[in-house]
Amino acid sequence: MKYLLVFLLIISCKSEAITENTQNAAYQITKSISYNGISLNVIIDKPSGNEFDVLLVFHGTVLSDSNILNAASTTLEKFKGILNRKDIMIISVAYPQENFLLGDNIVQAEAALLWLKFKANQELGIKTKKIFLAGHSQGGYLVTRLNTMYETNGVVANAPGPLNLVHRCQLEENGQVQNSSVCALLKNEYGTTTNNANAYMQRSLLNFTNNYKSDILFVQGLNDTQIQMYSWPLFKQKVTDCTNCKNRNFVEISGAEHTALFDSQIGKDNFNDFITQH
Repeated sequence: MKYLLVFLLIISCKSEAITENTQNAAYQITKSISYNGISLNVIIDKPSGNEFDVLLVFHGTVLSDSNILNAASTTLEKFKGILNRKDIMIISVAYPQENFLLGDNIVQAEAALLWLKFKANQELGIKTKKIFLAGHSQGGYLVTRLNTMYETNGVVANAPGPLNLVHRCQLEENGQVQNSSVCALLKNEYGTTTNNANAYMQRSLLNFTNNYKSDILFVQGLNDTQIQMYSWPLFKQKVTDCTNCKNRNFVEISGAEHTALFDSQIGKDNFNDFITQH
């Protein structure tokens, strides 16, 4: 019987089935979720027990939607690796990107957050307590935008972007950097940045610097790419000047690159302090 229970536990960790026998056990599963007709996959890393604070995390840009589950898994492990606490459930969102105009996938990001708020307890047989959002790169863009829409217990954004799609896509139009599907889709929809700069700016993170509903921590490596650093000072200033935002915290790390939060002890320490203080 002992060996049978162990076998059943292993099976449960590889499927979506959550039974009464395994509700208290630790597991990691990939689960299809849905909220208000929007469906997507998440990877859930649950500690033992049934009552948790939850960290909802979002990966960065990928070339194809065939890569988003792998990106979600990698991002989950990255955040798990820097968390000092082992009693937090981590849910990593495999949000789509392919054939989406940048920013349109905020609908899927929103669905994941609302599923966590209103459906996860019943579907997983758990009780969620505090909810934190965290994202890297385009994931940082999404959690920053979500913070203009919903209140949580706190938000962490590492190297969030794109900050300035006018600048980024203009470089591609001028042949100064390699072309990307992000700018190609925008060009097909709106024309060039010269013809319709406002449409590009409306989707840039520079356009989402007000009405933050929860405290937010921004981590930025100062040796990030030129495209990121070109607009970082302006973004920081606009966020700092916000008059209707909750607390904004900036950690800028000299010598660190795009993955500063995960590579730098300064980033890790500030991340854990932020979670502890909230």
